Amino acid sequence: MKKTVNIILMILIFGFSQAQEATPISKSEVLSKVQEHNTSIKISEASFNEARGDFKQTNAIFLPNISVSHTGISTTNPLMAFGSKLNQEILTQNDFNPALLNDPDQTQNFATRIAVQQPLINLDGFYQRKAANSKMKAMELQSERTKDYMNFEVENAYMQLQLAYKAVDVLEKALSAAQANLELANNSFKQGYLQRSDVLSVEVRVGEVKNQLQVAKSNVKNASNYLSFLMNESSETIYAPSDSLTVSVMNSELVSGIENRADVKAMELASDARASMYKADKMTFLPTLNAFASYELYDDQIFQADANGYLFGAELKWNILEGTKRFGKAQKAKATYEKSKLEYNQYVSKSQLEINKTQRALEDAYNKLALAQLAVEQSKEALRIRTNRFGEGLEKTTDLLMAETMYAQKQLEYYQTIFQYNSTQAYLQFLTK
Repeated sequence: MKKTVNIILMILIFGFSQAQEATPISKSEVLSKVQEHNTSIKISEASFNEARGDFKQTNAIFLPNISVSHTGISTTNPLMAFGSKLNQEILTQNDFNPALLNDPDQTQNFATRIAVQQPLINLDGFYQRKAANSKMKAMELQSERTKDYMNFEVENAYMQLQLAYKAVDVLEKALSAAQANLELANNSFKQGYLQRSDVLSVEVRVGEVKNQLQVAKSNVKNASNYLSFLMNESSETIYAPSDSLTVSVMNSELVSGIENRADVKAMELASDARASMYKADKMTFLPTLNAFASYELYDDQIFQADANGYLFGAELKWNILEGTKRFGKAQKAKATYEKSKLEYNQYVSKSQLEINKTQRALEDAYNKLALAQLAVEQSKEALRIRTNRFGEGLEKTTDLLMAETMYAQKQLEYYQTIFQYNSTQAYLQFLTK
């Protein structure tokens, strides 16, 4: 029975380990899936479609408004009854009898009406259309900028995954070294070369490395979960990067001026849209010209058409005064336009400030990279020397532990510096793309 339970437990443990097996993935795969499935990108595309819908609505200033209606009435109203018979072309001499005119019988009238309204001159509508077009283009550029940002997020998240695996690798090697030193310390203790306190110090070091390794493995899961979030996939998958974390070289051709950035152009177009809206509000003080026409069918039976007639004409309308509503609206539009220009200039200045800051951070990271690599080499050599001397009983336990800790720390700092350098490079490209 006990043997059967052990077999079941082994199967469960094996199945769990298989479920937790890491799935290899390349950065290009992540980029492709993010561009196709990322929620933020889909939201930005939906915002663009909204703006495009608003722009299409402005076609109304060119295209006619056509409506069809069918109306049925039954009336004893003298005027309506006489007019209905007149429209139906069924008036007789007897209908002019004053008694019938003043007190008509119940009259039925069914009218089918086709009406057309055609805008001719609406200057405010032209500027509203121009504003909607600028807004649509701005939203398109914002959508492109969102895609650029998600590419940067992928770069950063993928490097986070690479860094997490590097930390696991360093700490696994540190754990192996610490366990080897613990075994060596136990042997030296049995031979009387070391005290029990020295062995305990090494055991504490082994425990510390185990805890750090557990945190590093949790960071792998966290980085994998974030990649899953970016790709809009299940967060249960643990990913492994197809390539390792190395120093990347920035392509200077990808770095351009800030004026070419999609978000900067979008803000400029948004300011243009507000300028057009300001002009549209000013154009409401001018008259509008619209044409209209209708074709009507009449009968005293539903859906019949024994009589017909048409009407067409044009209307020049000038709304001279609406209280102070239009003056206030125009004033608000002007203030909004002036505000948008200030916001645009502030945004450009702030973006340039961020670029300058990032360039300095990149230089600092590059200088730090060489020093970090040198520190790794020096700490590695120091650990090798102290390990050999410790095996010969010529080195204190505390000095060995310090050298071992220092070597692992410098390795982690080196990979962290690579991440910082690459991430700063990616951010600079994002700021100047």
